[in-house]
Amino acid sequence: MASVPSHPVASRAGDNSVGELLSFVTSDVQTLLRQEVELAKAEVRQEATKAGKAAGMYGGAGFAGYMVLLFLSLAAVLGLANVMDGGWAALIVAAVWAVVAAVLYQRGRTRMRTVEPRPEQTVETMKENAQWARHPTR
Repeated sequence: MASVPSHPVASRAGDNSVGELLSFVTSDVQTLLRQEVELAKAEVRQEATKAGKAAGMYGGAGFAGYMVLLFLSLAAVLGLANVMDGGWAALIVAAVWAVVAAVLYQRGRTRMRTVEPRPEQTVETMKENAQWARHPTR
């Protein structure tokens, strides 16, 4: 945590009015809050950079997985073409992928319907904080 700058005038507390002392404290609190915000921004930037690099690696892995599935599908078509016409073999493999896509779509759609875009817990705690701020003795 950052240190709060001291005021040479504030060190002689007996010579200052309450208003001046309050002004020094307010200034120090503002400085401390600014420093904390800057620290938070730096931490968020650092974590965002790490997350971006990880996301890039996930993207590369996804593309590599796609290529594996593409070539496995091609191998399946060529394997089936040994026992039937090549066109029918390609149609069978495409139909299998269509079924996989339909199942994944349905599961994704079902899960997406359960997503709540509004952060319920945060909204509740903010309401509680506002209520407390209005009536701190309750």
